[in-house]
Amino acid sequence: MQNIRNKMTSRGVEALDDRELLSLLLEDEQLAEVLLSTYGGSLSRLTSEPEARLRMVGGLGLKRARMLLLATEFGRRVAAAGAAESDFIATSDDVVRIFRPQLERLSHEECWAVYLTASNRVIERQRVSQGGVTGTVVDHRLIVKRALELLATQLILIHNHPSGTPDASAQDRALTERIANAAALFDIRLLDHVIIARGGGDFSFRCEGLIR
Repeated sequence: MQNIRNKMTSRGVEALDDRELLSLLLEDEQLAEVLLSTYGGSLSRLTSEPEARLRMVGGLGLKRARMLLLATEFGRRVAAAGAAESDFIATSDDVVRIFRPQLERLSHEECWAVYLTASNRVIERQRVSQGGVTGTVVDHRLIVKRALELLATQLILIHNHPSGTPDASAQDRALTERIANAAALFDIRLLDHVIIARGGGDFSFRCEGLIR
């Protein structure tokens, strides 16, 4: 442990690898090894576990399990706060960067709309629907109505898949087409529909050639 502390002192916390960082958080190198081994070396898989299951792994215990979950939530909120300050969206990668911290860990589906100017400046981000584990109901008329109220000329849809599968369903494709067609009647362009899956995957309708 002292070698890890010395490394942090001399080179900074950013120089620590995942095992070393976890060792310092838990104050136990062996336990850190066990946890990473159990989850295939993935911090994301490790910290997405519920408390009841996490506390049983390698004898982690309730106190240290909660400490890990608190550290994870703190990091997520920092990332979300930073992303929320973005004023422009130019690519699907921008969308994923902004919304992944907010949507990835949810156990239910949410759909959001981002309204933009012609120069891709963000006017407003709005949650337009919240549903269950496998779906949510989105009213395309309300989305277009809000775009008109904001004088937005472009919009982007974003929703999450708690199942972990990023692929667009038939319902996702139908919704995208309805909104694109409704918006086009008022010269409003649907730039993209991005799906963010739990576990790291994502799907962009524009990148897949499903929106022109």
